[in-house]
Amino acid sequence: MNKIKKELKKLKFSKFVVLLFAGIINSIGITMFLAPVHLYDSGFSGTSMLLWQITPNSYSLSLFLILLNVPFFIYGYHKQGLCFTVYSVFAVCSYSAASYIFTYVIPYDFAAASPFAGKDLLLCAIFGGIISGIGSGLTIRSGGAIDGVEVMAVIFAKKIGITVGTFVMIYNAVLYIVVGIILQSFILPLYSVIAYAAAIKVVDFIVDGLDKAKAAMVITTKADEISAALSEAFGYGITHIDAKGYYKNSKQTVIYFAVNRFQIARMKNIIDEYDPDAFVTISEVSEFMGSDIRIRKKRK
Repeated sequence: MNKIKKELKKLKFSKFVVLLFAGIINSIGITMFLAPVHLYDSGFSGTSMLLWQITPNSYSLSLFLILLNVPFFIYGYHKQGLCFTVYSVFAVCSYSAASYIFTYVIPYDFAAASPFAGKDLLLCAIFGGIISGIGSGLTIRSGGAIDGVEVMAVIFAKKIGITVGTFVMIYNAVLYIVVGIILQSFILPLYSVIAYAAAIKVVDFIVDGLDKAKAAMVITTKADEISAALSEAFGYGITHIDAKGYYKNSKQTVIYFAVNRFQIARMKNIIDEYDPDAFVTISEVSEFMGSDIRIRKKRK
């Protein structure tokens, strides 16, 4: 009980506001772009759209979104944590409620055609994917998920010996194949793949950001000189790792340092100035935060 109370205290009102907007944004992409031309989202959202279209009118998209997603979020509570579960259920409920309002309350027939792209399949696929991707990305960024298929993947993927990513990919592939069989045409499922690809790119952009950080590992014998220059130039924290060269059996130091992509050229120039023979590798990291020397000096 105490553990649950501690988890509940971590919930932030600001994130619920973002999740509310994320659900609304996601529903705009689905109800105003994809659904009018019978294109399909991925995961449980796409499955809900399919069930909505092949069942009687009394069954709504909102109903299937709740029925498919919420049970898996609740079932996956022990693996994902309380905060994730609460945020995710709220996001799905927001998505479901907004979809219901856009479909049945607002006096506009979205079923006839997209109010923005008409019946143009390519435009609907691209912009439907982009907009729903923004909603999904904001949800993930806020600590939740708007589609329970990934939670299902976490639960079952390991049991059948595949990765979570592979599980999700197989699920979506099966979904689009089933859609093609039911429709007796693969034109709409193929356009749906375009929407899915656009959504994935946007999710990556929202979650990781445009200005991804770069991590540099520098193997050098002049670590102190290089580190001093880097610290002076950028003000970031620097980590030293003791190392030993294999062929010469000589002591060396590995410098671990993170910069943004605009600072790479200057960093290379500094390293080359002090040690032209230094071995440098640069890799991409999703996020860069903290370890600013200048801020710590000000606090002191």
